[in-house]
Amino acid sequence: MSAAIGDPFRLDGKVALVTGASRGIGRAVARRLSAQGAKTILCSRDLDACESVSAELRGAGGESHALRIDLADLDGVGEAARAALSLWGRIDVLVANAGGVAHLGPMAGVSSAAFDATFQVNLKSYLWLCRQVLPGMVERRDGALLFIGSISGLAGERGLGVYALAKAAEMQLARNIAVEYGRHNVRANALAPGLVRTEMTRPLWSNDDKLRQVVSGYPLGRIAEPEDIAGAAAFLVSPAAAFITGQTLVVDGGGLIGRGTPV
Repeated sequence: MSAAIGDPFRLDGKVALVTGASRGIGRAVARRLSAQGAKTILCSRDLDACESVSAELRGAGGESHALRIDLADLDGVGEAARAALSLWGRIDVLVANAGGVAHLGPMAGVSSAAFDATFQVNLKSYLWLCRQVLPGMVERRDGALLFIGSISGLAGERGLGVYALAKAAEMQLARNIAVEYGRHNVRANALAPGLVRTEMTRPLWSNDDKLRQVVSGYPLGRIAEPEDIAGAAAFLVSPAAAFITGQTLVVDGGGLIGRGTPV
């Protein structure tokens, strides 16, 4: 009889840091990674909300801690990452999910402050987090990084153009890290979700006309729930995806191929 084959989706013994974990996609990802055996460190600006999710995971038998992080404060990002590293002495998985929109409307109308804020939260803070966790991953010759982007980074945008620029740059960050650190068995990938039912996107899915406009181009005939994104995220950071790096996985219900409205 051949030797037993382990479950390639399990994350037992791994420590995962998830940003923006207090709600929406981040919370769903944290739940999924914990269910697959990872110890989780949950971060967001709202420590109380993050602690609530962490307590939920501990109640279900997982190991979890909550930390406050403000991606607008680079010094704070470094401090939070170092605090996370001190909890279990390692971070094997980084899911950089937190982000935000600082400008709505044509790109020509963006202020310098709003432009900088968009790239700070959606890109620069991601790189600063990577700088903290990559050395340990290189030393252990094992690590997985995942950036939660947006379908906006792959399509032209009318009202979210600056945000789309930052999300496109996130995908390039994944490619760069994949090339620079692949020889150390460190992988980096990105996800590009379409419209997901979260608080950030409520103005879109809570408006019946806008929702019909988006869904009309989605072959699956619905928008995503956070759990739809969490499953894809858990796959990309698991051993099942050991030979996938530098890629952007589109999770949009077929919106791009169906010519659905980008979000």
